[in-house]
Amino acid sequence: MRKRLFSVWLAFLLTSGSIFAQDLMDMLGENEAPVVDYTRGTFKTTRIVIGQSIETPPKGNMIFIVTHHFGKLNSGYENLFGLNQAYIRLGVEYGITDWLGIGLGINTYKITWDGFLKARILRQSTGARRMPLSMNLFASMAVKTNKWDDPDRTNYASSRFSYAFQLQIARKFGKWVSLQLMPELVHKNLVKSAKDKNDIFALGAGGRVKVSNRVSINAEYHYVFPGQIHEKVYGSFSFGIDIETGGHVFQIFLTNSIGEIEEYFIPETTGSWLNGDIFLGFNITRIFTIVKPKLP
Repeated sequence: MRKRLFSVWLAFLLTSGSIFAQDLMDMLGENEAPVVDYTRGTFKTTRIVIGQSIETPPKGNMIFIVTHHFGKLNSGYENLFGLNQAYIRLGVEYGITDWLGIGLGINTYKITWDGFLKARILRQSTGARRMPLSMNLFASMAVKTNKWDDPDRTNYASSRFSYAFQLQIARKFGKWVSLQLMPELVHKNLVKSAKDKNDIFALGAGGRVKVSNRVSINAEYHYVFPGQIHEKVYGSFSFGIDIETGGHVFQIFLTNSIGEIEEYFIPETTGSWLNGDIFLGFNITRIFTIVKPKLP
């Protein structure tokens, strides 16, 4: 009889304790702050192909990027099908905060210095805050320092400057596909003729399809609205492959643009894919942690 009473009492204690623990966990769960799950890795690096992506350097991190374009593939054997030429940009980018990044670069094309700011406005997220897309503002300035095309005329220092602005809108669809849309404006202080506009409006689009966790296929196109440039220009179209190897990202691509910054490849692409005006190029990106994040 005593054993039976003891068994009933033990079962009651275990059941009561389990119910009490469950009620306690429910109460704690009600007091937890809602979690915002931000989307990461919309693109592998800060470039889709040759143009800017929605990505910015993480806070306290610096990105070193080497951009290299060879000459035209249709330049013939005497030029080794473009391998005998090189157009290079060396750049650094730094994450001031998680929403603001800056960059600086030197280009061998027209011996141009460029700098930019990239500010995050919206970030795609789920959970407590649902945001269907990411959005950045991008602004850059470039100054060419090569010799004047016509040194005999009156040349002004301000004529060397040009500017580019983008509204970058991107969304990551699941794990494998990312798309980005970019309304664009390029302003040139000096244009070639009176028939050319100082302000050139364009619309860019790019995307990424993952093949594996470390490999993806990327493409981008920039359409320049007609009636703005007297010279015959084409839309800049580039596609290639991204390969991640730990701290490095290698991007190998083909493009019809010789320029490596928005001020050049958006309004100055005179090469046509159909004519074989194709440049082989690559980007090498390396990220370094300059300021380690503080532990909570």
